[in-house]
Amino acid sequence: MQMIEAVIKPHKIDEVKQALAKLGVLGVTALECKGFGRQMGHTERYRGAKMDVGFVPKVLIKVCVKSEDLEKATAAIVEAARTGEVGDGKIFIYPVAQVIRIRTGETNEQAL
Repeated sequence: MQMIEAVIKPHKIDEVKQALAKLGVLGVTALECKGFGRQMGHTERYRGAKMDVGFVPKVLIKVCVKSEDLEKATAAIVEAARTGEVGDGKIFIYPVAQVIRIRTGETNEQAL
């Protein structure tokens, strides 16, 4: 099993959710967050004055998938989240040792 963490633009969340649902991936956790990368934030106007905003609003999506579904799920996220502009985000992937569904006690792939 693999954990996929994707940091994406907030307006892309629905497209990513739909792309994953088409693959049968229905368990997704989304967290609102702020961050910056190479773009180093952005500039906004407040009452006519320019202000540098160091952190840009983002959404962190966490999805646990079977190892054999990793490539398809990652490709779906990339395709749905890409705008071609700076700040599209990043995907981080790491192994998951164990999953337990609290309600039933099912473990690992049965718990997904």
